Amino acid sequence: MASTARQTDSTMYQHELARSGKFLFVIRGAYIYATIAGAIAIMWVFRDFGPFATEAADRAWFIAGIAVATLGAVIRIFTSGWAALGTSGRVKAAAEAAELNTTGPYSLVRNPLYVGRIVNYTGMAMLSGSWAFAVIVLLLSILIYERVSIYEEEFLRGKFGQAHADWAKDVPALFPRFHGWVSPRYKFWWKRMIWRERQKVFLLATSIAGTLFAYYGFDLGAVSTDRMWVLQTWAVVAGLFLLTEIGSWTGYYKDMR
Repeated sequence: MASTARQTDSTMYQHELARSGKFLFVIRGAYIYATIAGAIAIMWVFRDFGPFATEAADRAWFIAGIAVATLGAVIRIFTSGWAALGTSGRVKAAAEAAELNTTGPYSLVRNPLYVGRIVNYTGMAMLSGSWAFAVIVLLLSILIYERVSIYEEEFLRGKFGQAHADWAKDVPALFPRFHGWVSPRYKFWWKRMIWRERQKVFLLATSIAGTLFAYYGFDLGAVSTDRMWVLQTWAVVAGLFLLTEIGSWTGYYKDMR
């Protein structure tokens, strides 16, 4: 009886986590904007590239932030390019999956898109120059996406049953394993990757350029010549993003899901 009661309590707790995860799933698109806005605001107030005593160490911190944020974007790019249609969608109303992704990045971790986002967020937070903000964003991102993944796992268990159980027993949810790679089932699909990740790449460039611009007090004339390339790169990325948006308006991506 005690064992049954504990199992019931555990199931109820999982359902509660899934319920909160569903809410977070619906609003998950707002997290990146909050992280970027927070990083830019902190940089504007404190005008410091990093938490260290020397300028060289602070620059290294800022460059590390760019590297970490870019790594997160790369993880998402490869995951989106190899994922099947009808899965890992941009829909924010509810979970969806036409089939169970178990190959490619999904053979190392069950939620590679969320791993990419956690890494991406953390790097963007590092661009603020504040280690405290970076730690807060890292921990909050893990908490948020752990709950979102619980919600999605509940959906996948109900739809795919034993196939999901067999995959989940060997593949971790959010902390990737470093063995067991299975070649992707599908060829890399550039069009779908661009459709899914074009905005995220633009926002990555915006976070880098935005924090740098904030460091100079949003005064274009104050930006040093050797760092002007960052803003110029953002302008190029913005132009490419606009082109992809025009493609979206004209129906180029209408077959994407």
